[in-house]
Amino acid sequence: MSLPEPRPGLVIRYDYLWTHEAVAGRDQGKERPACLVAAMDSAASPRFVVILPITHTRPDKNTIAVEIPAKVRQALGLDDAPSWVIVSEHNVDEWPNGGLAPLPGRPGVFSYGFIPPGLFVQVKAKFLELYETGQTGGVRR
Repeated sequence: MSLPEPRPGLVIRYDYLWTHEAVAGRDQGKERPACLVAAMDSAASPRFVVILPITHTRPDKNTIAVEIPAKVRQALGLDDAPSWVIVSEHNVDEWPNGGLAPLPGRPGVFSYGFIPPGLFVQVKAKFLELYETGQTGGVRR
């Protein structure tokens, strides 16, 4: 098992815990694709990462997201259904962590690849805008 280096834009399989699930007392989420938006320096111990969920659920009026274009979904090996990176909430977790999961049908592979730089700039900018103004929910795991 070889874990990828946690770099911004990396799409991993992770048991993302939604804010409403954490409030309800849950401590585990559903395995899904998720995007690393930030990672502490490799010299830090423990090393923390900020993880954004990827979902098929169309954002509602209370959720802010960036849609993943079909070409990007295909390049990453995601399914054909429309998908969004949710930027209005996040998990903070250590790296590596127990929430990492291998890709379906690919034992030992934990990463789909990277979101292209242009799309990642949009995701990061929107997340930081919301984070800096206190408009994003977070779960520390």
